[in-house]
Order: sequence, then C-alpha cells, then structure tokens
Amino acid sequence: MSVIDWLLDSDPAIRWQAMRDLTDAPADQVAAERARVATEGWGARLLALRREDGLWDTGTPGTEWITLVALLQLRDMGLDPSSEQARNAIGLVRDNATWHNPRAPWNGRPLSAGEVEPCINGRVVALGAYFGQDVSGIVARLLGEQMADGGWNCEQENGSTRGSFHTTIDVIEGLLEHERATGGSAEVTAARERGQEYLLERRMLRRLSTGELIDPAFTKFSFPTGWHYDALRGLDYLRAAGVTPDARVAEAIDLVRSKRDADGRLPLENPHESEMVDARLRDLEFGMDEREGRPSYWNTLRGMRVLDWYERGR
Repeated sequence: MSVIDWLLDSDPAIRWQAMRDLTDAPADQVAAERARVATEGWGARLLALRREDGLWDTGTPGTEWITLVALLQLRDMGLDPSSEQARNAIGLVRDNATWHNPRAPWNGRPLSAGEVEPCINGRVVALGAYFGQDVSGIVARLLGEQMADGGWNCEQENGSTRGSFHTTIDVIEGLLEHERATGGSAEVTAARERGQEYLLERRMLRRLSTGELIDPAFTKFSFPTGWHYDALRGLDYLRAAGVTPDARVAEAIDLVRSKRDADGRLPLENPHESEMVDARLRDLEFGMDEREGRPSYWNTLRGMRVLDWYERGR
C-alpha cells in the first residue's frame, strides 16, 4: 500500500484532506468526503460526546477548556462550518460556554470573547473565524500586542520584550483564518506577515542571535499541537498561507524528510496530553488510534503536503 493509499484508507477527516491536497480528485468528490466528517468516524464520535447544552465535560473543572480543545479538533478535522451539525454545535457553545476564573476580569465572558493571553486568544480567533463568529474585537487586541521583533508572547504582561514561537504561531494561524473568513485588511495582513517573518528569520528553529536550536521540542512533531510550536506546524502554516518557500525553510524541510519511515509515513512524537481530546476525554472512550512512536495519519498528511508545497514552490 502506498502512503497516499494508506491515508485514503483512514478516517474521513484524513481522507478528504488527502484527496484535496495530495491527489487530483474532483472538487465534488472532496466535498462529499468532507461531509462525512459530521456523520462518520472521529468527527461524529466527538460531536456525540457533548452534554445536552452542547459543551464537552469530563466531570471536572474547566469545561470551557475541553470545549475549546474539542472545537479546535473539529476544525482540524475540517468539519464543514456550513453543515447543520457545525451550526448546531457552535450555536450551543456561543450560548452556553463562558470562561470560569473568579479572580479574573474575563470571568463569565463568552468563550468567543477570548481573555487576555495572546496564545489563547489566537486560538479563539482561529476557532471563531472558522465557525463564523465575530472575533474582530480580539483581532484588534492582538494587533495592538505585536512586539517590536514581529512576534507575540503570552508573558508580555509579565515583562517579556521578545516574541515567542509558541505564541506567535497561535496568533498568525488565527489571523490567517480571520482573513479567510472576512477578506482581511491591510493592517491584519501586515501584522500576520511580520509574524511569519519572525519565524523565517530564525529559520523556523534557531535563535536569531546565535543560531542555536531554540528548543529540541521544535524538532519533534506533535498532534494536536495545542499552543505548542514545532517545525512541522510552522511549515504547514506557511503552506496554508501561500508563502513561497525560500532557503530559510530548508533545514526544517530536511527535518521532515528525515522523519519518514520506509513507507513514507511520519510518527507521532511528543504528544501534549493537555491538548489531546483523546486524553481529556479518555473516560468517555474517544480516541483517534494515534500513539507516540507509531506512524501518524495526521503527521503524515501534514508532512506530505508540506513537502509537496516545498517542491512545487521551488
């Protein structure tokens, strides 16, 4: 079985994206496969685990967090935001999900209103824009928080003056989704492009000052990534944004190539349990059959389309 056939033999969430990104499948066939995310496999199973009020809950504090993680996972799966299932899901979340932190000024705010940390607000923007919610207020806040080096950092309110890869990728992914949903503006596009330049100037992995590897975790490919940066996530953002690849991504591309096994598949590495629906909902028996060290459908899909983007761009 070829690696593409292996992807096509998986869940609809993987299959429709492999068809769109890695084959010449007609658009109507891709759309039909995408529609199955709401009714079959991982997507349908995740939607079925909601409470009556539309939120996800494990019986512990932090319902808004597991709800945020679950919706981000549905976005990764490509649940069609125009589908009846998506409209129902986001409508219930809009009406019922609020932030819970009695000591914080955002306590009781709707989930889609965000809070104060840009690493969280970037993901709320990505989620809200994808599912058709008005997140323009959070976008304006993020634009005002961009740092002198072009990045963002959740620790800015605590005195940090330099950008963070983790926070910056969260924000620019959100701004890109917002541009897609609204048509964007010159101001948003300029801020996002400054943010992606922050990554590119550092060759997706390295300190600008010394050229040292910033964090060994950047070389390990996780999924879901949550708020964490790694080189594959950074490259997949560049691909999605239509950036023309240049020499500054070469090392990260070589890293992706080096991860492939004899069949062309990439493993799951460094899983972040706090960001995994599988781990959060373990008691509810949701899982995507992805295990650390084993071939990963998600990393293989993303790795293959990144390599295709690089070769085409050259």
